[in-house]
Amino acid sequence: MPNTSGRFAGLAAVAVLVLGAVTLAFGTAVAGPPFRTDDPETVDYQHLEIDLFSLATKTTDGWTGFLPGLEVNYGALPNLQLHAIVPQGFTAPTDGRTGFALGDIELGAKYRFITPGEHDWYPQVAIFPLIEVPAGNQKLGFSTGHAQVFLPIWLQKDFGDWTVYGGGGYWINPGAGNRNYGFTGVSLWRKVSQRLNVGAEVFHQGAPADGLKSTTGFNLGATYDFTENWHLLTSAGTGIQNRTATNQFSYYLGLLLTF
Repeated sequence: MPNTSGRFAGLAAVAVLVLGAVTLAFGTAVAGPPFRTDDPETVDYQHLEIDLFSLATKTTDGWTGFLPGLEVNYGALPNLQLHAIVPQGFTAPTDGRTGFALGDIELGAKYRFITPGEHDWYPQVAIFPLIEVPAGNQKLGFSTGHAQVFLPIWLQKDFGDWTVYGGGGYWINPGAGNRNYGFTGVSLWRKVSQRLNVGAEVFHQGAPADGLKSTTGFNLGATYDFTENWHLLTSAGTGIQNRTATNQFSYYLGLLLTF
């Protein structure tokens, strides 16, 4: 019989690398598009957001990302937003074949429990628990096969044309070889015109599994309002810590419909 143990070991190693890259890149899922850091603002009561997007990260092992992804947010109650993401994952290894498969489905609910008035000194504050439903393809590394839970808190303060928000949380990441880990980030936005906003973020994320590294990075982004209902969301960035292994380059591009 042919010796297949080496081949299986190689496939397993590739799967771990792909899964690690996906987890490091998207452990916060889409967060607050077009950034990884989220904000406490919720969709208005009985209003809807639909975001068709792509995002990806390049490391020395190749590209991993979502192409496309679909995010839906609904204002179920005042200050309560229901959230879902259904992603089509892709992986393009440096020395392998490109693969496409379903990624884990993300479900969540954002509740803003502090909503200051225009002249109050304190910030908006919200919790936004998320669960990654293990529906993704494990063979290609788009799922760990276990439900993952993210428990964050987000804060925001507006200063005229400037907005700063940030916070962080803790990922519960079960499974053999996996680790629980934290995420923190802060973003700053500036309103340039009635249609254009520009911003930047800095973030840090712990290592999600044995043999993987933590990452620190930044993104520059912009949003542009084509109309009252159609919006462009975009960002790009790179890593600062463990750059080659976690984030040589990453991008987000989304078309958002609000109504």
